[in-house]
Amino acid sequence: MESGKLLVFSAPSGSGKTTLVHHLLAQGLPLEFSISATSRPPRAHEVDGKDYYFLSPTVFQEKIKTHAFVEYEEVYEGLFYGTLKSELERIWTIGKHGIFDIDVQGGLNIKKHYPQQTLTLFIQPPSIAALEERLQQRGTETPESLQQRVAKAAEELAFADQFDVVIVNDNLEDAKKEVFERVSTFLKS
Repeated sequence: MESGKLLVFSAPSGSGKTTLVHHLLAQGLPLEFSISATSRPPRAHEVDGKDYYFLSPTVFQEKIKTHAFVEYEEVYEGLFYGTLKSELERIWTIGKHGIFDIDVQGGLNIKKHYPQQTLTLFIQPPSIAALEERLQQRGTETPESLQQRVAKAAEELAFADQFDVVIVNDNLEDAKKEVFERVSTFLKS
């Protein structure tokens, strides 16, 4: 069952990717957010099947062996994240297109599996300095975690040219308009 399209959003942390995905979901387009699976335990406010599909590390690894994932990654030893094939089927069965807020590697892997059905969008900060400033303004980072995120962002930016569309989020309202136009055009194609 490969009937719907897939919209993959990837970006360094602090680029505005999640804000743009939420904006798109509020525009009345036939989109459904793709829920990722993870082997980590849920946090206090998280709900299984809404925020993530929470699987034990053993169950996650069993699903890897049975090829149940479109893509997955072991982020740290024993900590997995991935997209279940059954999640795409769920979205397509209800007549919608999947939208992903996913890391660079995961996004490119989805494109490999569904090249004709997938539009990959890379949300780029105007600069590393601007990104660092946005992350500092969140007030959620320690100096160490801030430096880790900035270093990871530099690595992720190297993949931007492998995406179908690169949107520089210098002005949020302009980025929202561009994302809406690109996605609407792709869905009609």
